[in-house]
Amino acid sequence: MATTAMERKLLIGGEWVETGEWFDVSSPYDGSPVGRVARAGGAETRRALDAAENAMREPMPAYERAAILDRVAALLAERADEAARTISAEAGKPLKAARVEAARAVSTYTMSAVEARKLVGDAVPMDASQAGAGKLALTLRVPIGIVGAISPFNFPLNLVAHKIAPALAAGCAVVLKPASQTPLSALLLAELETEAGLPPGWLNIVCGPAAEIGDVLVEDERVKLITFTGSGPVGWKLRERAPRKRVNLELGNATPVIVASDADLDDVAIRLAANAFSFAGQSCISVQRIYVERDSYDAFLERFLPRVEALRVGDPAEEDTDVGPLIATSERDRVLSWIEDARARGASVLTGGTLDGELLRPTVIADVPADAKVSCDEVFGPLCVVTPYDTLDEAIALANGTRFGLQAGVFTNNVRSALHAARELEFGGVTVNEAPTFRADQMPYGGVKDSGNTREGPAYAIREMTEERLVVLQL
Repeated sequence: MATTAMERKLLIGGEWVETGEWFDVSSPYDGSPVGRVARAGGAETRRALDAAENAMREPMPAYERAAILDRVAALLAERADEAARTISAEAGKPLKAARVEAARAVSTYTMSAVEARKLVGDAVPMDASQAGAGKLALTLRVPIGIVGAISPFNFPLNLVAHKIAPALAAGCAVVLKPASQTPLSALLLAELETEAGLPPGWLNIVCGPAAEIGDVLVEDERVKLITFTGSGPVGWKLRERAPRKRVNLELGNATPVIVASDADLDDVAIRLAANAFSFAGQSCISVQRIYVERDSYDAFLERFLPRVEALRVGDPAEEDTDVGPLIATSERDRVLSWIEDARARGASVLTGGTLDGELLRPTVIADVPADAKVSCDEVFGPLCVVTPYDTLDEAIALANGTRFGLQAGVFTNNVRSALHAARELEFGGVTVNEAPTFRADQMPYGGVKDSGNTREGPAYAIREMTEERLVVLQL
């Protein structure tokens, strides 16, 4: 895959900053150079916090924040192809999936601009009690303060947008640390923010070692909220270390889907083949566990397996590629080891489980013990498990048999069954007749149990990024 390597500096206080040290960004597909980025450490992070603190001394009115967010959305739409190619080059995401991510990031900014314009508190019914008679009360939503944001590699543009745009809409300055594997998309977004007229210090981007930068974000009292998307152990450790901060976590999943016999199996096969293997399964809500009612199990596999085998594996820069590389060869080898662990425990590999060159082919496994890693841990790779069930309650119990709880799905034409599953599935979101990989950027998105403690989506993130202030007036 031919790429043009680019050089990017850090954004601190409205200036593009060199540090004297650089780190390389390489293609996960073929190892070719994609770019190099100035390396930040603790000193640069503290400097970024100084800039954010100075920026917030002169608050921006809501109309100005909204106008900037609208301009970013317009600029990103104009440069969507460049953004998609940057995502594809640094993350190894197939280009057609990268184009979808770029379009979604535009939507995230647009929705955030809308929320900035309607950010209000509530009226309080004071005369509902004797004590409140003769008084008028209302609440204001005020910015919580500086937001420290840590974003993952798998959606290097849109998940950055989900942290920056709501924070700016809420009136909070941001210090962002993007994933070191994929910092270029975030820095492109920063370029658009400055072009859109964002004043200095409102957005600062520091790239470098997670420990050095993260330590400052955790320890510096000026950071009032940390928003983190990534692995569970890292996220929960952040929360432990910062008990006096608001720490919003969006973590992993072992995404289940229940397929009832009355579902449209052709439609289900199409949707699940796409959503189990898009971006090589490197999504928190990639379909991982498929539970099929027993009398339709064989019929489902007859439809599903050919669609999985038809997925094109290859260069993510090519327009017709469906499945590209995992982010690193170590991750590919980890998934291969999990496949071998399942096989050693009696599982059958129905398709895949082998390499196509250096890329892992989409893999479907059956007869897997419920406590095998591929069943109960997050694979984060191009792999799913299929299992028959006899009753809906059995399927729900299997789906719930994990420490995760981000999103789940159910396919059925029975409304009673759909609503029963929605009530009983212990997940932050349940999709009906749609793969649980679905996400619209304005919806509340987040999990329970080990999958996190917050809801993203601009309207919901802004609530977390503001404090409620009560105002009481004596009439």
